Amino acid sequence: MSKTPHGYNRSTATRPETEHLIYEEDGDVATITLNRPEVMNALSIDLSREFTETLEYIRDQEHLHIVVLKGAGGNFCTGDDLTEMAAGKWGHPNQVFRRVRYYQYMANTLEELDKITIASVDGNCVGGGLEVTMACDFVICTERARWGMPEVDWGITPGWGGTTRMVRLIGRRMTKEINLLGALHPAKRGIDLGLFNRVVGNDELEAATQELVELLQMKNHQGLRQLKFIINKNVEADLNTAQGFEALQTAYTSSVNQTGAVADADDRHGWASYVKKDPESPIAKRRTTSIDFWVD
Repeated sequence: MSKTPHGYNRSTATRPETEHLIYEEDGDVATITLNRPEVMNALSIDLSREFTETLEYIRDQEHLHIVVLKGAGGNFCTGDDLTEMAAGKWGHPNQVFRRVRYYQYMANTLEELDKITIASVDGNCVGGGLEVTMACDFVICTERARWGMPEVDWGITPGWGGTTRMVRLIGRRMTKEINLLGALHPAKRGIDLGLFNRVVGNDELEAATQELVELLQMKNHQGLRQLKFIINKNVEADLNTAQGFEALQTAYTSSVNQTGAVADADDRHGWASYVKKDPESPIAKRRTTSIDFWVD
């Protein structure tokens, strides 16, 4: 079960039904295709809900290791559906707040998946579409791809990554340029700024994405999970704290690889002693000694 910012629980054991996206699995690889090509895959309220529910489903599937995101019809995604917003479907300001919080949850769920995520980008990747890519681990795009944050010219502001994640990726000054000017940039500039990993020929995107998938499939997936987690968390911490977690992560890797027991550790959890109810076991004795220690 998962809890969304709206406060209700939802089971993720069953793959959700989708109308506006295509979901496919091939072994340990899941592929999500945003499928509203007639509006350049704009994120309508319904598509965003389907996307979030699909991410929740993927999150809970241990057999999945890699997720590929792409758009139908020659474009990745043009962000939130402005037609819906103009029609008042987002509601009054508090409803807008709640919707943005839900979209932040959507991006956070994507970013925190213990799978490796790849945005495979063709055509337009703007606004919310760009925010989706910033929550992914890898971004591959075509030479014709165009990206940017045009919200300023529509009288709105980004709500789920266009200022927050972007400033962590490319810094304050460039984030101001991208958001305040609202230009649409060529793919190469995304590489130069550190938003994208690779730019490939317009007819090479599928092959390049598959090559990356196949390389990742060769990896130690426990190692990938740990590396992704520690990198994502450490970037938010000061160096000294980050290095502490890095050291613990290294020790965890050693434990996972069964490199030997620590002499002054229990070597086994205390659960066996608890189940046996053996009052003479060392664990039971230390618990009995501890339970009333310094409680006066």
